[in-house]
Amino acid sequence: QVHLRESGGGLVQAGGSLRLSCAASGRTFSSYVMGWFRRAPGKEREFVAAINWSGALTYYADSVKGRFTISRDNAKTTVYLQMNSLKPEDTAVYFCAAAQMNVWYVVKLSQEHEYVDWGQGTQVTVSS
Repeated sequence: QVHLRESGGGLVQAGGSLRLSCAASGRTFSSYVMGWFRRAPGKEREFVAAINWSGALTYYADSVKGRFTISRDNAKTTVYLQMNSLKPEDTAVYFCAAAQMNVWYVVKLSQEHEYVDWGQGTQVTVSS
């Protein structure tokens, strides 16, 4: 099991930027695909981005492609989500999640059931 804790959320104006962090502890962090999801008010939780073991492979939802960047630092057991050009529709609670994976090339994990460990979430609010 991996314990996850998100931070970095807050209130930002449209067009602004935020960087979310997710600190992990527990089992070998480097053997997990890490993902970010979000839940907007009144909506289901949705996939945002994922990154493979090494950080060489990334995968994004179409709604954030070109604006958000996922990265990881295995030495610090932390995954990041850099969010630029934020829009009001990006307002949501953001969650990081971990999926144990035996192969390095898997990254296209976009379904909630594919992840076994979740953080508590951090609120991001984008004002217009």
